[in-house]
Amino acid sequence: MSGFNNTPSASEFHRHSVGLGHVGSYQASARPFLTSSLTIPVSSSNPIEIEFESVSRFVIISNNLPGSAINVPLRFGFSAAGVRGDVANNYAVLNNNESFEAEFRVTSVFLLSDSGTNQVTASVIAGLTGIHNSHLATNWSGSAGVG
Repeated sequence: MSGFNNTPSASEFHRHSVGLGHVGSYQASARPFLTSSLTIPVSSSNPIEIEFESVSRFVIISNNLPGSAINVPLRFGFSAAGVRGDVANNYAVLNNNESFEAEFRVTSVFLLSDSGTNQVTASVIAGLTGIHNSHLATNWSGSAGVG
């Protein structure tokens, strides 16, 4: 043999670090993120982007208008283009007093009123991992069903 050794050393087997594929980052308790009383602009405006400093473990988005008020739907998605409906309507809609919760790994969410005349108020709660947002270099483009 030529002295070539393809057997990994013990240290190569134990390299664990925080990253997108690190299961423990999603199993551990999340660091809380909360912003509320956000005034969301009308649909002809640019969406508000809520950025996270690290990758989320879960996200909860709420339309804070009371159910008894005139309904002003809230659009939410994962890109400005998707929420605006530039390419397609790649967003979801929450009516007054509705919330949406999901386990998504994202670095930001975008919010916009579904009304051309009425603003809406909203809140965003997220559980953040220890994974820095640079590991998910881009959020989403707003095309191919992601918004």
